[in-house]
Amino acid sequence: MCGRFTRTTPVKDLAKLFDFPEPGEEAPPPRYNIAPSQTVAVVRPAANGPGRELAWMRWGLIPFWADDPKIAYKLINARADTVAGKPAFRNAFRQRHCLIPADGFYEWHAAGTKTKQPYCIRRKDGRPFAFAGLWERWHPPEGPPVESCTIITTDANELVRPVHDRMPVILDPANWAAWLDPRDPTIAQELLRPCPAEVMTAFPVSTLVNNPRNEDPRCLEPA
Repeated sequence: MCGRFTRTTPVKDLAKLFDFPEPGEEAPPPRYNIAPSQTVAVVRPAANGPGRELAWMRWGLIPFWADDPKIAYKLINARADTVAGKPAFRNAFRQRHCLIPADGFYEWHAAGTKTKQPYCIRRKDGRPFAFAGLWERWHPPEGPPVESCTIITTDANELVRPVHDRMPVILDPANWAAWLDPRDPTIAQELLRPCPAEVMTAFPVSTLVNNPRNEDPRCLEPA
């Protein structure tokens, strides 16, 4: 699964990398311990015209048919092997793909102790990357629509497997455009595979990340 991640890369740099217009308003600060239900950066096809746009969404997908938004807490992740057919994700998989920028994610390893050891997994070169995501727009009985997203997970690669048996789908930049165009579900499904282990690194970090209220660079310090 993927239950926490980081986005420390400035938005202006993400705009260049993901090819979306740089926002005019003040950008949010770097994030060192993003948790479910919080607001995350999402890149999707532009709503009006060609190109891409940056959107800010709640992490935890709320299906368009949901009666209660609390369902989002159970839908922070979607499994690659069932995402196309599961009712909660089926509609979004057909129509609403997105990229979720990140530069690291956390997993916890149970080593026979009461406290699990958190690990940070990121690229060896420190560059940002993109999780494969889906998004939805939910209309509550009252108030404005709520846009939300989920991160797709797959089997862990050789690097992550000793820590956890699953990991988020990290898309090759060469496949970003293909993922954002969901017209061919067969192509989309083929992209949902583990990223190469050789480009990633994993290291133990402080248990500060266990508490989502801890949100500073200390979360990334090697234990």
